[in-house]
Amino acid sequence: MENIASNASTTKRMVVYHYKTKEALYMLVLEHVYRGIRQHELELDLSSLPPAEAIVKLVEASFDFHVSHPEFIRIVSTENMLRGRFIRQSTSIREINKTALTLLEDILERGKQSHLFKEDAQARDVHRLISSLCVHQVANQYTFGALFENPDEVDLQTAHYRQLAVQVALRYVMK
Repeated sequence: MENIASNASTTKRMVVYHYKTKEALYMLVLEHVYRGIRQHELELDLSSLPPAEAIVKLVEASFDFHVSHPEFIRIVSTENMLRGRFIRQSTSIREINKTALTLLEDILERGKQSHLFKEDAQARDVHRLISSLCVHQVANQYTFGALFENPDEVDLQTAHYRQLAVQVALRYVMK
């Protein structure tokens, strides 16, 4: 609240007055961050690419989005700690996020028709796989890095994990 008030050059009291409750403001922020990642995916124009290239571009763009938007991970993590309390109340978040699966369904269908992708590859599973690798990179970077990585090679390691995410996704969907 303090950051929002400061960035808006106002007071916390005025922010609460405008949004009525902290919970209402939180819901708007939650909707905003999900809208941001889904819009980012839609702007990739994946339907114009061959299926395997579309998967590669989606994974790379998702990875890059997560790395460059750690606030997305923080808000999603917070909502998970709250056991999805607010996301379940939202009338629009589910609708906003439909494109995550419809985008993948289109890619997978084109890949199956071309006999490149496994028939049993499911959009929800691919989305979960991509999300898990992207989220892990951001959410666990400090603990994983402290335990297993050289602090002088952060950029190299990030590039490695980005490529690993692409390889894993392709191996999952390809015949």
